[in-house]
Amino acid sequence: MTDSFAVNKANWDERAVLHAASPDYEFAAYASDPAHLSGVVRFDRPRLGDLAGLRAVHLQCHLGTDTVSLSRLGASVTGLDFSGPALAHARRLAATAGADIDFHEANVHDAVEVLGAGQFDLVYTGIGALCWLPSAARWASVVAGLLRPGGRLFVREGHPMLGTLDENDPASPRYPYFEHAEPLVFDEPATYVEVERPLENSVSHSWNHSLGEIITALLDHGLTLTGFTEHDSVPWNALPGQMVGDEATGEWRLRDTPSRLAASYTLQAVKHGCGAVH
Repeated sequence: MTDSFAVNKANWDERAVLHAASPDYEFAAYASDPAHLSGVVRFDRPRLGDLAGLRAVHLQCHLGTDTVSLSRLGASVTGLDFSGPALAHARRLAATAGADIDFHEANVHDAVEVLGAGQFDLVYTGIGALCWLPSAARWASVVAGLLRPGGRLFVREGHPMLGTLDENDPASPRYPYFEHAEPLVFDEPATYVEVERPLENSVSHSWNHSLGEIITALLDHGLTLTGFTEHDSVPWNALPGQMVGDEATGEWRLRDTPSRLAASYTLQAVKHGCGAVH
């Protein structure tokens, strides 16, 4: 059986090099402007609340732009990703940005073993992370294991409704909405930002997870849903030719009647126990 994580690691190791060189990730802005935040973190700034003094972990942190942004909001942040090349760039970004961040190379499924159980006030997962994991329940068990009682999960993610659509023919759903055992296999030489060359490791494996499956998995692992907001925008051009970008926010939404599509969501949940973090 093909190791999906090995396939995706090869894909993301190569993406990391190309993404770090792309202006879309704005590396220079973090060095020149000490107040600069990633577009994803800026979008959810009102929902994130006060992070000062919180011990946070950013799972599947990629190049660390959101990780650095959380640090700039006052959290003591740990970043975890399975891609060594991505973390090399993340460490470089943090150093140039003056951010003290502890990065670890590991599969997200091994996060509790690597980082310790019950160590964090905040588990953060940014956009485009959950689709690379085969099981919402297994992911939820990791989240629950990392959080201390009263600790909070914060997720901004692409909507599974969007995940059902074929970017070349978005008129009707093509891909599963509900979780599926076998991965969706794509061979795409392009990536989602401006790069100078196509990918050589272009094959990737991904899964969709319904909102019900994600929320139920969290409930089953001892978390209580405290916030859920659906958005008509997403921070990449998910449906080329159908979406228009907003330069002020970096978000993309349908050109015609964007209220037709739930493109992304923000979810918050708290682990059962006393001493809740606000």
